[in-house]
Amino acid sequence: MRTREGGRIVDEAAVIARVRAGEPEAYAELVRAHTGLALRAAAALGAGADAEDVVQQAFFKAYCSLGRFRDGAAFKPWLLSIVANETRNTVRTAVRQRTLAGREAALVEAEPLIPESADPAAAALEVERRTALLTALEGLGEDHRLVVTYRYLLEMDESETAQALGWPRGTVKSRLNRALRKLGRLLPEFEPREGEGSGALGDAGDTEGPGGPRGRKARGGGDERE
Repeated sequence: MRTREGGRIVDEAAVIARVRAGEPEAYAELVRAHTGLALRAAAALGAGADAEDVVQQAFFKAYCSLGRFRDGAAFKPWLLSIVANETRNTVRTAVRQRTLAGREAALVEAEPLIPESADPAAAALEVERRTALLTALEGLGEDHRLVVTYRYLLEMDESETAQALGWPRGTVKSRLNRALRKLGRLLPEFEPREGEGSGALGDAGDTEGPGGPRGRKARGGGDERE
């Protein structure tokens, strides 16, 4: 698998092979390539002010586990699964819930600044839209919040989401359907943009919105607990 770091492409498999062959300093290339995304994931999942510590620990655990990393697998979703576990452990250990304001502030800090050339009105709408989505996510259960976060806020495709969460792809589809249906009730004006979440609505079979009839048909009366 390849990923882009700055203006160049990083061959993840080659870097991992170098680390395994006794060149630990090569791991820094993977750290540089994925730190921004890992910080956004930790912040969106509730790490708040501890996001940097969570990410550092996740990178350390990933490094220690490279010997068990499956050849040919994608590094990004594997890393983000570790980030998610570390975030949950951090929140549980602290025995506290992050407020929406804390999540939003951490998420904004972890993301690149809006370019100066951006339309100010469009930029303001984007911030407002993201804030509204995060507010609505607070009303979802943990599994539904996770699948929406990975597919929309982190813009991962269905396969990456399944790997990161350790779920079958069918479970990702069904939980995404249910999550979008609940979001439709909590946030009626929410409509994923074209390309957002790599076409999550199309994958989920709900092309008429979170609560549309095609989405209900695709769910086929499955277990509402998913």
